[in-house]
Amino acid sequence: MMIKTENLTKNFDENAAVDRLSLEIDQGEVFGFLGPNGAGKTTTVRMLTTLIGPTDGYANVLGYTVGQEDQEIRRRVGILTETPGLYDRLSAARNLMIYARLYEVPDPEKQVERYLRMLGLWHRRDDLAGTFSKGMKQKLAVARALLHEPRVLFFDEPTAGLDPESAKLVRDFIGELKSEGRTIFICTHNLDEADRLCDRIAVFNSQLRVLDTPSGLRSRLYGHQVVFHLAQEAEPFREIVSTVELVDGVEAQENKLIVNTDNPEAINPIIIRRLVAADVDIQFVGEIRHSLEDIYLQLIREDDKAHETHDIS
Repeated sequence: MMIKTENLTKNFDENAAVDRLSLEIDQGEVFGFLGPNGAGKTTTVRMLTTLIGPTDGYANVLGYTVGQEDQEIRRRVGILTETPGLYDRLSAARNLMIYARLYEVPDPEKQVERYLRMLGLWHRRDDLAGTFSKGMKQKLAVARALLHEPRVLFFDEPTAGLDPESAKLVRDFIGELKSEGRTIFICTHNLDEADRLCDRIAVFNSQLRVLDTPSGLRSRLYGHQVVFHLAQEAEPFREIVSTVELVDGVEAQENKLIVNTDNPEAINPIIIRRLVAADVDIQFVGEIRHSLEDIYLQLIREDDKAHETHDIS
């Protein structure tokens, strides 16, 4: 277990920014942490990287306990904050050299060159960081987080401000880091990015709202919806499909039958046989894939309604 928390809590002026968070994150996992602004995501990262202390609860990173072995944790994790915080009056290479020496990186010149080349900044190594665009500063900050080869990385909005080409480079880079067995904790508002990158996703709003794989989240909130596109009006054949075992509901829309089920692999062949037996021409069959944005917005709306109800009562 690379990261573990139990009832981790942080209060500010008696308000809980993080309320009893319990998580377990394995080695090599890309873990997405999603939530609205002010949800406590950055506060969580700051606690796990020992930049601030928890009010209550327990956290362990890489086998070291937060609040007891903070120096060991800081040595072994990499962090990319939402604001890069570079030395604008120093060159890109000099910025990285400072951190490489702070982390006592062996052969720091070679390591600095390696990551500047990997992130496409080697040709700008002698330019002042203050002359860089926002996207280039973000890439330089990514390089800084990786210099000491940490086994656990915390990325807060890693592709913020990057153009599509640079964002893809960082996403591919994250995939490469995962293949090396590194654990990556990502706070992001980019839901499509989280869907593609993350093994599991937590939706968080002061408290843990839901935790699952992207596909698990879809199944949990929506189930599976299979669409049968027919060559004719669908309504006359709705009853034929609705009587199939394991079908939870059927909706007819023009020439489409939309079937709700938890087991599409089992029922799709049965439905096809029944429709063919009824002389229905099936054009094609597809599954409705809800986006992670749909899921996220539904959960946040539910939270907002719950807070409104609580405020009224």
